[in-house]
Amino acid sequence: MASRFSELVIDCRDPQRLADFWCQVLDFVVLGDEGGAIEVGPREGFGGLQPALIFSPSSEPKTGKLRLHMDVNPVDRDQDAELERLLAIGARPADIGQTGEEQWHVLLDPEDNEFCLLRARLR
Repeated sequence: MASRFSELVIDCRDPQRLADFWCQVLDFVVLGDEGGAIEVGPREGFGGLQPALIFSPSSEPKTGKLRLHMDVNPVDRDQDAELERLLAIGARPADIGQTGEEQWHVLLDPEDNEFCLLRARLR
């Protein structure tokens, strides 16, 4: 049997702020809070189809473009409506050298971590 992707740990200055943001983006809930680290995940709890996110406190600054980022897909609206919603909850556009012809939007979360909003709507 192979391994399964279950959690993504993100070092950050303000775990609560990022947990709140990503709970809104993904319709997740807080699953746990231990030692300042906050775990968020699907409403069904840990171990389902979607991995949990753990926001771990760190005082180290982000020093460049992330080597790993998340892609998100709208599930109940089109890409334009989802972009509007994400910007309203605190995402910001990012310029990482896109041409403008991409079918995705590059955004920043409240701690300047890049993520992409894809066009395809998932069910």
